[in-house]
Amino acid sequence: MAVANSGALVLFGVTGDLAHKMIFPALYAMAKRGTLKVPVIGVAHSKWTLPRLRKRVIDSIQRSGGIDDQRALRHLLSLFTYVDGDYKDGNTFTAIKTALGGARRPAHYLAIPPALFETVIKGLGAANLAKDARVIVEKPFGRDLASARELNHVRAWCSRKIQFSASTTSSEKRRS
Repeated sequence: MAVANSGALVLFGVTGDLAHKMIFPALYAMAKRGTLKVPVIGVAHSKWTLPRLRKRVIDSIQRSGGIDDQRALRHLLSLFTYVDGDYKDGNTFTAIKTALGGARRPAHYLAIPPALFETVIKGLGAANLAKDARVIVEKPFGRDLASARELNHVRAWCSRKIQFSASTTSSEKRRS
């Protein structure tokens, strides 16, 4: 059975190091290949503006290997919108819903500390943003047995609320 494509990428933690070091260069590579065609909604509680976020994206790409395709860069930057808000505030999720517009099956990428996973997922559910959505967790699965068990609890809760997708980064696969 084929899984339907997501109509948008919602990137929680968009102003953080993970986005800067890994996600922006990956999105740029997708833009260069012509495979990134959905809105990217960056979410953080940093009091940033969209122009500041775009500067951060450019800096990230320059540091990771340089910009060799201006058209792809312009395309990538055109896909970004920014929602500033606290993950504990329902208004943040209302703003995300507005930014999503008519996008269906959004992929919610959690580039945030694991302690915030449940807060964000509950916010998505309360704002009716969970229908046909995916949650992608980009973190090691716990730092010890106790935290891994806690994340398993969150994962179980998620599986009842949202299609939960956990991926392993290539660096984690090499360590296995």
